[in-house]
Amino acid sequence: MLRLHHNGVSNRQIAKDLSVNKETVNRYVKLAKLDELSITDLLKLDDPVLQHRMNGGSPSYPEGERFDDFKKKLSYFEDEMKRPHVTLKLLWEEYIAEHPKGYGLTQFRYHYRQHTKAKRPVSSSLLKDLYTPGEKLMIDYAGDRLEYVDRETGEIVKVQVFVACMPATDYGFAIAVRSQRSEDFIHALAMCLGSLGGVPKIVVSDNLKAAVVKTDPHEPKINRILEDMANHYGFVVIPARSGKPKDKSLVENQVKIVYNRVYAQLRNQKFYSLEELNKAIGTKMQAHNRKRMQQHPYTREEQFIATEKPELRPLPKERFEVRFYASLKVNPNGFVYLGRDKHHYSTPHVYIGQQTSVIYTRSLVKIYINGECVAMHKRSYNQGRYTYEKEHLASNTQAYRDRSPQYYVRRAQNASQELGEVVEYMFATATVPVETFYKGCEGLLKLQRDTDPHLFKKACDTALLYQKYRYGFIERLIRTECRGVEDVQCRDLFNTFPSHDNVRGKEEYN
Repeated sequence: MLRLHHNGVSNRQIAKDLSVNKETVNRYVKLAKLDELSITDLLKLDDPVLQHRMNGGSPSYPEGERFDDFKKKLSYFEDEMKRPHVTLKLLWEEYIAEHPKGYGLTQFRYHYRQHTKAKRPVSSSLLKDLYTPGEKLMIDYAGDRLEYVDRETGEIVKVQVFVACMPATDYGFAIAVRSQRSEDFIHALAMCLGSLGGVPKIVVSDNLKAAVVKTDPHEPKINRILEDMANHYGFVVIPARSGKPKDKSLVENQVKIVYNRVYAQLRNQKFYSLEELNKAIGTKMQAHNRKRMQQHPYTREEQFIATEKPELRPLPKERFEVRFYASLKVNPNGFVYLGRDKHHYSTPHVYIGQQTSVIYTRSLVKIYINGECVAMHKRSYNQGRYTYEKEHLASNTQAYRDRSPQYYVRRAQNASQELGEVVEYMFATATVPVETFYKGCEGLLKLQRDTDPHLFKKACDTALLYQKYRYGFIERLIRTECRGVEDVQCRDLFNTFPSHDNVRGKEEYN
């Protein structure tokens, strides 16, 4: 087939000459073109070598919902086949009645037989055959990182990739997380166990700080959070010995596979969120697990479902989440500031100035006052941003009258003309809740008191010229003593400002 193609014969004519299906010819020619060797070099190989190169690792079936629905019923089919007079055709008729778009009879029989074949794997010298099915899960982080682009800021965010495998079948899992910190590590491991659909007896980890506090060849000290998780799920953590990569050799190999089948294949794609990146990683890992192995007549997923999944213990009803605690005061703008993430969360305005107890997990932030949960938010990792509920804001309430745009405009005007103009335009052009500016206003008032008047006037005039009214911009100008900035006359600026819809005008705050 390859020789005819090399000699310039069309695929259609090759199929006719060799009495094979044209799609078969197309597939082999495509494989040959994708191979790192040229067709000339491929033709020099011995037949067994060439045959193995062309056949090994071809996909066994396409991705899709059909197989996902089918594999959920495999254990039921297996039990039913043990009963008298039950045939595969009868089971297929029941299956197709329940799933009209499911497999036809031939494919149904094929996948069921693949399942039974995988339960009785052929003997092999591979190291993974030495492991007991369902006993161990090996975990590690990939050395290289992936990335996505923050859609709002355009910043490139580097992320870590958690990799795991079940060594008895080499069934793999990968997920990207923000860091190797304990909460991200626990989240990744929980997602892995959820994907497996059960809990192994032993988790073999590398000597990560998130997993092992103190390394010791005889009695390593496990991180308390991981120990709590192990107790919750019912597995035992056994760290690999320091400097002994053979203790987790298969997960080391799985990392290499992830580089080849995830990193390399996603290298030309851009992602704009961690969720989007993980969806792509999941798709590639599913394709890897469903790829026919070169030395076996079944896939990793088929063997995992047949031999390992039945041995896993069930997942606990409640998912484990790490809880963190903080005592924070409600700021004058009605927000508490979570320093770990550099993010602000709103509380009802009536609690301004009060001390709160904050309990937060990877996904939620709960704010308590006097034992009552007064606010609950989805946790955000966007630094410097605000998460709020409209009913918490106090823009129009009597109780919040002393903290309002008018209040800060009056204070700024009393301090200096230039600062009054900056604060007026800050609120006039606001596209977010005005409460988010109050802390910045307090900072500007303090800057005005502590800065040379001429330098402060120059910084304010520059801010007005470039329409940048935030505290951070003016503070940087003062810190650098406005180096490179020409003197600007504040009164000459306002005629040059372009008008746009969100500018309400400073008169609104007089």
